[in-house]
Amino acid sequence: MAMMKGFSNAFRIPELRKKIFVTLGLVFVCRLVAQIPTPGVDWATLNAIIERFRSSESTLFSWFETFSGGALGQCSIGFLSIWPYISAQIVIQLLSSIIPSLEKLKKEGENGRQQLAQITRYLTIGLCVAQAWGISTVLVNPQMIDPSLAGTVLVPNAGLGFKLMTVIGMTTASLFVMWLADQITTFGIGNGASLIIMINITSRLPDALQAAYTRYFVAKTAPISGLAVLICFFMIVVMGTVMLVQGVRKVTIHSTRRSVAMGVGFGMQQTFMPLKVNYTGVMPIIFAQPIIQIAAAAVKYVAAPTGRLHDFAMMLSETTWLHIAIYSVLIVFFTFFWVATQFNAVEISENLKKDGSYVPGVRPGRATAEYLDDVMTKITLVGAMGLLAIALIPMLIMSWTRPPLAWSIASFFGGTSLLIIVGVALDTLRIMESHLLVRKYDGFLSHGSLRGRNGR
Repeated sequence: MAMMKGFSNAFRIPELRKKIFVTLGLVFVCRLVAQIPTPGVDWATLNAIIERFRSSESTLFSWFETFSGGALGQCSIGFLSIWPYISAQIVIQLLSSIIPSLEKLKKEGENGRQQLAQITRYLTIGLCVAQAWGISTVLVNPQMIDPSLAGTVLVPNAGLGFKLMTVIGMTTASLFVMWLADQITTFGIGNGASLIIMINITSRLPDALQAAYTRYFVAKTAPISGLAVLICFFMIVVMGTVMLVQGVRKVTIHSTRRSVAMGVGFGMQQTFMPLKVNYTGVMPIIFAQPIIQIAAAAVKYVAAPTGRLHDFAMMLSETTWLHIAIYSVLIVFFTFFWVATQFNAVEISENLKKDGSYVPGVRPGRATAEYLDDVMTKITLVGAMGLLAIALIPMLIMSWTRPPLAWSIASFFGGTSLLIIVGVALDTLRIMESHLLVRKYDGFLSHGSLRGRNGR
């Protein structure tokens, strides 16, 4: 009841109501872009290929279909969506940790952030052109993805004109979606890029529900009792994902600076530094999954139709013990790699020292940095194990169920999809609740306030 009352109160505030409608309108335009087909592509043949590979959740087709919001099925000009912009942000964020000039811009305040944003946009254009050219090349030569597709014609009138048209169309659409994301952030609820990604993923929910209905009520290939077990298991997984996303380790911080408020002086104050258990978000999964699939596709392309190398590529691309083992190692590796590049314990300890703050029982300076680094390493291990469990759940569900669940259903039980949906939903509710509480309306919870992913 508190949740429904919170949504009702949200439409009573003119400013928040306007932001909600602006967000819905811009998201609708974004979904329209994802429905505009690329001229010159044989949709029927493309959909036949997608249906052929859709049974395996580890293929690039299933992954692209989920995160493009169905744009792959009709080879839409909005196929790239917001992902080149996200990729550019990730690259700039990583480079700013190792390139002094970018790190300097990062510390220069608003002016530096604007310059970094401009560099990110230029990099986005380059990524769009490169990826769109690659997609057009694959459409002309589908055997590059799988040798068994040799002789398949997806583009009846292939040539340089088709490639240039595809590059221009997809690049323009991706930049337009990037602009829509900025407008949602500025004039809408916020988190424009994250909201667009979440909407793309949830747009596959009707297909998942239809597949489940067909499986349990029409074809009756599985008992209805299995559906009840899946629903209970889904609720448990969602609760575990929320705990992983919201979990923080509070480090006690004491401040020796004297502050004055209302004419009254205050001495030492105690605060907390929240260190997120899932500090990396979905980045390890985003990095690991494409690497495995691209490597498997490359090996399969150069290998002979029969032989050990081809068998290795097949084991790598399908849900086998080899795929799961390498996938697990990559997720754990990228989890610690991301934390190592983004969490600077030395800088944090220096800032605490300059601010007159310290961790109780730990000497300021190097000792504090070592302490924070040790704490972060321990909670990162916990976060990596939780992230690994969520990432493997869809694969394990498809392996255990007989007949296997469709990927459209299993993808909502974990992995990148569920992490993004839960994280973005919590952040959006937190933003809306802040508007409600400022105007003395009840929030979405009957007690306390909704915490964001930063632990506040």
